[in-house]
Amino acid sequence: MHQPEYRDLQSGEFKLPWTYLHVIKDYVDMAAHLEAVPQAKAVVNFAPILLEQIEEYARQVNGYLHDRISITDPLLAALVNPCIPADPEERMKLVKDCMRANRERQINRYPTFKRLVEMADWLEHHYDSLTYVNSQFISDVLAWYHLIWMGETIKLTDSRIKRLIEKGSGYTLHDRIEIIEVIAEQLTSIICRYKSLARKGQVELSVTPYAHPILPLLLDLNSTHEAMPDAPLPELDTYPGGAERVLWHLDKGVQTFKRLFGFRPKGCWPSEGSISDQTLKVLSDFGFDWTASGGSVLHNSLSLPENDKTGIHHPFKLKETDIACFFRDDGLSDLIGFEYSKWHADDAVGDLIHHLENIADHEPGDKVVSIIMDGENAWEYFPANGYYFLSALYERLAGHPSIELTTFSECLQNKVEIKPLTKLVAGSWVYGTFSTWIGDADKNRGWDMLGDVKWAFDKVIAAGRLTDKQVQQAELQLAVCEGSDWFWWFGDYNPGEAVSNFEKQYRLNLANLYRLLGEEPPAYLSMSFTQGSGAPAMGGAMRPGVELT
Repeated sequence: MHQPEYRDLQSGEFKLPWTYLHVIKDYVDMAAHLEAVPQAKAVVNFAPILLEQIEEYARQVNGYLHDRISITDPLLAALVNPCIPADPEERMKLVKDCMRANRERQINRYPTFKRLVEMADWLEHHYDSLTYVNSQFISDVLAWYHLIWMGETIKLTDSRIKRLIEKGSGYTLHDRIEIIEVIAEQLTSIICRYKSLARKGQVELSVTPYAHPILPLLLDLNSTHEAMPDAPLPELDTYPGGAERVLWHLDKGVQTFKRLFGFRPKGCWPSEGSISDQTLKVLSDFGFDWTASGGSVLHNSLSLPENDKTGIHHPFKLKETDIACFFRDDGLSDLIGFEYSKWHADDAVGDLIHHLENIADHEPGDKVVSIIMDGENAWEYFPANGYYFLSALYERLAGHPSIELTTFSECLQNKVEIKPLTKLVAGSWVYGTFSTWIGDADKNRGWDMLGDVKWAFDKVIAAGRLTDKQVQQAELQLAVCEGSDWFWWFGDYNPGEAVSNFEKQYRLNLANLYRLLGEEPPAYLSMSFTQGSGAPAMGGAMRPGVELT
């Protein structure tokens, strides 16, 4: 489970609503599916910066309900605002924000909301007509938007949500407050639900470095060339102090994890499955038992003459490290992420099990098949948020006579065979390369901007100009700037709105850090440096393990 830091850390405002929306839709549903099948097991990974945002949302929403303390997410605040804005521009922004959902599976599923969205589409092209739009239209759009984002398990079990969906129109402030009460319950309980599943042994919880940076690139930008020899690199030769920053993210991430879950995790999913020889050594020295990455990284590595050719369904251990590395079965994982949403749920589950049975029948000995999925973005492409697929999947796998659901730590405890690896080709679970974060002009420009602010940070810290509290604030702001998500969205192949949102927040994050350091932000931070015009599969939020040519 992962979302980047959507807050402006200086103002406290959430700039995008994806954290709370994915909590009420995806994180809740995944917990419920596991709770419904006690024999099922899974590894669930949390990015610490996501956990902190969930915690802050829960605090704010409960503060609103009990003491009418203001909410700093504009969309969530609008849901419970007694006064619908009168300004046409503010109204249009609210309406447009409430159109950010999957058309086929979320919007068109509900005819009443579909009509509202069609009216909103018309209003976008007839702006002058906004003056004739009444407050009830805005109220209904806000209510419906939050109803469609509710997890399927909530829609099926919560009488308030069922009643409000049936109501269809004419939503009152009381109705909208009921919706936020449901949201508050989910935000407050979700971390505890996963903690409970872990205590029962159903779930193994693992961690990602604090703000989701690409560790191999912080350690060595030239690791890009291991899988992409001809990729252009930034003007920045090396990220200054990268090794120290990697340890900071690992230490801060584990601290956050322990504070919320009460124990130290045994496994680390490095952001985007990004690994290198040096990264595995750092994770091993830090004390993790296991890590994981993409199947294409293993494929690239097994192609090296130094490594023995062997099957992929094993953990591996790089020489001179003590950490086991599991590799994703890209074929099976991508079937779930990109194909099965178009199938009938029973057929999809049957096909996946057939593939697993084939592996069991044709490969000798015990095999570990690692199916590693994006925690949130796949399910909106399935009917009913993947409810029927996931229900059938867990039930049939849990009851299968020759397939065992397990966790990575259990595999190691059961002495599963670990294969040796002499050398690793650095890469990620996306295509087996770092091309999603570096190697084109816009992404490289992002790295150069990050390098500039890191040099300023180091200079100010060395001069001793900041108090201890200011240093702490600056370190957190730097961590946010180092996150991977900004670079993911840079590039013209991505959708325009997403590129604009993320590059704008990236520039804001950098400018905030300069100000915390007492420095004037460079003029270039006032200008956009990347635009998008693409229409990638799944809106660009997910990418397959193997690059399609």
